[in-house]
Amino acid sequence: MTMTIRKLSNALGAEVTGVDLARLGGADFERIEQAWHEHLMLVFRDQQLDHPQYIAFGRRFGELERYLHGNQDYTHPDYPELYFLTNHEVNGKPSETQDVGREWHTDQSYTLRPLKATMLYCREIPEHGGDTILTNMYLAYERLSPRLREVLEGLEAVHDFSLRLDKLSTYLDPAKIAARRAKAPPVAHPVVRVHPQTGRKALFVSEAVTSHFVGMTRAESAGLLHYLFQHSVQPEFTYRHRWRVNDVAIWDNRCTLHFALKDFEHTSPRHMVRMAVLGTPLGYAVENASV
Repeated sequence: MTMTIRKLSNALGAEVTGVDLARLGGADFERIEQAWHEHLMLVFRDQQLDHPQYIAFGRRFGELERYLHGNQDYTHPDYPELYFLTNHEVNGKPSETQDVGREWHTDQSYTLRPLKATMLYCREIPEHGGDTILTNMYLAYERLSPRLREVLEGLEAVHDFSLRLDKLSTYLDPAKIAARRAKAPPVAHPVVRVHPQTGRKALFVSEAVTSHFVGMTRAESAGLLHYLFQHSVQPEFTYRHRWRVNDVAIWDNRCTLHFALKDFEHTSPRHMVRMAVLGTPLGYAVENASV
């Protein structure tokens, strides 16, 4: 097979065909990694991977996360690197992961070690819908005025998981909410971060968890944050991925946001196997994030 890489949109995303991720040579991986840095998100079609093969591919990008949130109901019992995003019932109850990701976010920016990459392996998809949208945060930064870029480079922002938990309270068990809140105190990160491989600058804020700027109140921060949230997801910065069964997709959390659309009924199955690559330490803990 000959590997081909085809752009999926002007902003980001590329489709990789003619490659079997279970039998990936070193030269092919180097080309894949280079394409990932160029396109920010890659999708590999028609993959047939067992769990060890999928994990082995993920490890080529770095250290894998294990036991997301410590929630073993949705983690594979034998492979703690794998986490299920599903609308299938679990233990006779509606899934708690069926509606995650319904806001623009980058995975686990509310931690001191935000994720480098997220991977999804599509195992079931609704007949219609179930799409994921991504946006290019390089472009979001680069299309700002020079004066605003200068202002933002001197700012840090608080990322607070409590914002997200409050929105999950309608269907998530209160005890689990309390436990997750305790494990994820607020952190501060640069508003503009430099990608360690490409050297490009990207905005690093999201509507899901960014509460305010360090040294400002939430009221003082609200106007500029709202502008940045809206600016970052303009259609020309985005790509909408329509999943196919056996797609494997990987995106770079350091320079993208993503959004899981609720554009399907839960009577139609959607089942993704999630895996994530840990990033490098960033930012610092914030003692008082309530201002």
